[in-house]
Amino acid sequence: MNWFARLIYGALVWRERQHAKAGRKPGKQHKPKGKNEHLRIGSRGETLAYWHLRQAGYVIVARNRRPHSKWGELDMIGWDGSTLAFIEVKTRTGNAAGPPETVVSRRQQQRIVRSAKGYIKQMKRKPASFRFDVAGVRWDPVAGYKVHVVKDAYQV
Repeated sequence: MNWFARLIYGALVWRERQHAKAGRKPGKQHKPKGKNEHLRIGSRGETLAYWHLRQAGYVIVARNRRPHSKWGELDMIGWDGSTLAFIEVKTRTGNAAGPPETVVSRRQQQRIVRSAKGYIKQMKRKPASFRFDVAGVRWDPVAGYKVHVVKDAYQV
């Protein structure tokens, strides 16, 4: 299955490079009705991060999981070997706020940890270990979107 993920990720990266070479800005390619530009950019970033993680060997079991609580959404949940990873995806089109993988605030980390603990509590088989990763997706005017994953980005 890794070959398929590599193929899809490669195709997405190629498409982003073509958009970048043509001088198109991120988020302007598709305009689905009812979606703001920042939501389109975020959605594209999550899709790229998903396929990047798949080709890196993660087994993604959930995307955009909203627990039955007030704590918020978990962008992705996946197994990296025997470790359960809760992945927050951050997409940026500029450098003003710094690298996308460094902008997960303390408050956001606490929300993700609470949601993750709720998710683990609902599991029938508890994982031996879990961690919190951040997938930073950044727009590069030459290469299109690039994905960088920081494993174990913050502690509980």
